[in-house]
Amino acid sequence: MKLRIVWWGSQARHDATLKALDAYTKKHPNVTFEPEFSGFDGYADKLATQAAAKNAPDIIQMDPAWLSEYASRNQLADLSQGINLGDVDKSLVDSGKYKDKIYAIPLGNNATGMVFNKNAVDKLGVTPPANGWTWDQYFQFGKDAKAKLDKDKYALMDGSNDYAVYTAYQLSQGKGDPITVDGKFNIDKNTYISFLNKYNELRKDGVVPPADIATTDKESDAKLDLMNNGTVLMKRSYASLFPGYEGVKPGAYALVTQPKGVQSSGWLKPSMFWSVSADSKYVEEAKKFIDWFINDQEAADILTTTRGVPVSKKILDYLSPKLTPADKQQIDLIKNVAPDARPFNPGAKGWSNFAAKDFKDIGEKVMFGKITPEAAYDELVKKAKDYQ
Repeated sequence: MKLRIVWWGSQARHDATLKALDAYTKKHPNVTFEPEFSGFDGYADKLATQAAAKNAPDIIQMDPAWLSEYASRNQLADLSQGINLGDVDKSLVDSGKYKDKIYAIPLGNNATGMVFNKNAVDKLGVTPPANGWTWDQYFQFGKDAKAKLDKDKYALMDGSNDYAVYTAYQLSQGKGDPITVDGKFNIDKNTYISFLNKYNELRKDGVVPPADIATTDKESDAKLDLMNNGTVLMKRSYASLFPGYEGVKPGAYALVTQPKGVQSSGWLKPSMFWSVSADSKYVEEAKKFIDWFINDQEAADILTTTRGVPVSKKILDYLSPKLTPADKQQIDLIKNVAPDARPFNPGAKGWSNFAAKDFKDIGEKVMFGKITPEAAYDELVKKAKDYQ
């Protein structure tokens, strides 16, 4: 039988996953795979189209923010039985549930953070980013670094169109999630406008790239990711993405926590899941593969931390002596975020397009000078009515 399987990620994740699929087929010659893989850009749209047409791959790499959407539409198979989750932390297992059934198996422990080019920062001679820093220190780092950078190089990414960055900022100001778990619009007007005004100032000062450059960024792409190609020094990231950056420039990058405000802004989350399409003819075989993927030592040796820190405690204990310094940076970020981590918001049903499309599009209008921050807020309020 042939299982279609789809995932997003960096080249490092692609290479490791393909190798793991080959290893599984050697153990189970009756099972082969038809892999589909890409960067994150465009992945969600393609998957949504396939699922709507009942043509989704058998095994799907699923993001926590989309899970309730797919499960509520009965597009995912129930995985509550047949996969050994005995060595996985209960909070991680529960993150794959919808209405008390498991529709997604977590593949990695993950934390929000920021990744920066440590080698480049050291050469500039400015105070480097540090765990526990504040937004004021973050913005000051950007200004200090820009003063020593070439004209066509920038310190920070523009956060105006990035829902993840804004979420961290609003959380850190004590204003809660921009969209609540139960689907209420909660973008704080003053916080949002001051956020956009700050980035307008940074853009004017050359601390962040001009809009026509900032909007070309493709996360984790070896050539188009603005940090990988040397355009910016740092950007928001996740522990699970670190191997992709390490694979492009070994030893160059480091991870730190997201900046704080009146409270912390970071959260822990499952890095991603495997789900199985409700339309698959091979649900039981897909479950066996997923069980092997998270619990087998051979799989662990191949995959290491390319999807975050392994979820099985036994597998993590097995791998620990073999982990590289880059792997350990992922674990350190999770440890540094954990003590005051914000509750993870898995995304509200019906809102999956708001962050990826509307927030982004409206933010980019501000970046290009087409509308004011005040008008941007009014547009967000208007758009939100389509989702409530």
